[in-house]
Formats: sequence, structure tokens, C-alpha cells
Amino acid sequence: MKPRRSNLSVPGHVEKMHAKAAKSAADVIMLDLEDSVPVDSKDQAREQVIESLTQLDWSNSTVTVRINSLDTPFAYRDLLEVAENCGHIIDAIVIPKVNHPSDIHFADHLLNGVELNKNISVAVGIEASIETAEGLQAAYEIAGASQRVTSLVFGIADYSASIGARLVSISGHGEKEEDLYPGHRWHFPLSKMVMAAKANATLAIDAPYGNFKDLDGLRRSAVMACALGCDGKWAIHPGQVDVINEVFTPAQEDIDLAQKVLAANEEAKAKGKGAIAVEGRMVDQATVRLATNLWNQAKHLGLV
Repeated sequence: MKPRRSNLSVPGHVEKMHAKAAKSAADVIMLDLEDSVPVDSKDQAREQVIESLTQLDWSNSTVTVRINSLDTPFAYRDLLEVAENCGHIIDAIVIPKVNHPSDIHFADHLLNGVELNKNISVAVGIEASIETAEGLQAAYEIAGASQRVTSLVFGIADYSASIGARLVSISGHGEKEEDLYPGHRWHFPLSKMVMAAKANATLAIDAPYGNFKDLDGLRRSAVMACALGCDGKWAIHPGQVDVINEVFTPAQEDIDLAQKVLAANEEAKAKGKGAIAVEGRMVDQATVRLATNLWNQAKHLGLV
């Protein structure tokens, strides 16, 4: 799977943004049919997304489409029409507000039929957004509901609303949290989602940061998500992409340290030793696994 550090959300009905997005440095371009699209523009947005997907060159990015939630009158047509016309182009369908594994089963079965009918050889993935208390409670089962599930995504604003949390910013997307709560207010739900994702060998993606002009706040939010095990973060503005990519890219000093740990481990195994020392510190196999993960990530990004 390609890296998914930065996931740029692009309104589906705004054509002029699509060509720019296709050339973006974001790892993932998500054409959105849900929250960014007014209700009276839903049909037009769907048509525009299909046209943009079939007319523009998306080869430099992973491209996904966020449909409307399954409890709306728009979702079934979003899923069917996008899959039939663009299933050979897109990497995944993003399903918002997933509350139960049956939501994934529905999309999975429909995509099976479309792929058989259209002779699509590469299965379309599913990204499941965890945005409610109910969805978080079922996150493990949701992540394991189908082999199509590639990632779980944390939806901070809708999750806040679902649990009755206090609104502290205009967007509700993570900024000004330190004014209200002494620490990371979303540490537990985000960690629980990450655990569910990784237990099912899928990725975990953090919510966007609402104030796109506050790059320092974005960096703090991204660093926290990365520290908790997230593989990437959504962006709502192109200006956020570089910061997110930087945070979720291993630093050279970390790559060098991982290389030292792996080299020392190989040397110890060759000599029949169990314990190893790196820079004066004893290193166990848990640290070796961490170093292996980081090295593989760096290799995947072409850094080594």
C-alpha cells in the first residue's frame, strides 16, 4: 500500500479544485461528496467527481471518494455510480459515520457485484470513518468486517457531538483544545481506534485540524497522532499537506538509530547472544520490532 501520511479532502462539486488536487503533494486525494457539499448540490457533485476522475490524471496519488453516510438518500447512488464508472480508477471508498460491521458488509457486497459486472480486477478498498460512540465501541469488528477495509479514520467533530462534548472552536476540529482540557482530550478514543485498526492489520488516520492558518497547532496535533500510532492525518487545505507529510515521515536521526539497532541485533544473533547494547543502552526485542517498523516505513517512502 502506498503511504497515506496526508489525506487531502477536496469538495466534490468544486471543479477548479480537482485539477490542482491531482498535482498536489498529498499522498491521498479524497474527493468529497459528504460534508463539504450542500444538500442541493449532491447530484451535481457526484456527476462532477465522476467526470474529474475519468478525465484527469490521478497516477501520482492515491485517490478516494467519500460518499454520504448510509442513512441518507444519497449514499446508495454515490456508491453504485462511483464504483461503476470509476472503480478501475479509485483506490477506496470512504464511508462516513460507520456504526456497525453491517455498514461494511453492505458496501462490500455491492462492490463485489460491480467488480464482477465491470471486470474490475483490483478490489476497491473501504476506509471506515469512526465518528460516533457507537462506531468507536464497534471499531474492532468494523475493521475486521471485510478484507476491503484499508483504514479507520477518526472523525473528531461528529464524535464530539455524539458524546455531548463541549464545543471549544468554530470548526470543532481539534484547535484550542488546550484552553479547555489539560492534556490530549481525545487520547482515549484515538488510541482505541488505533488499537482496533492495528489488531486487524489496517491503517489508522487522524482527523483534520480545523484552523488551516494555524500551522503550529496543526503540527502539535499531528505529532500527537503520530505518537499514538496513527499512520497519517486528514487535511482540509493544501497548505496543511507539507506539515503533515513532514511529521509522518521518519527523521534521518531516527532512521540512523533504527539502522544501528538492527545491525546490532544481527551481530548479536550471529554470535548467539540474546541481549544487545546500542549507544550504551540495553535493547530488547520489543525495541528491535520498533526499529524494524520504522526502517520499513522509511524504505517504503524511498528514504533508504
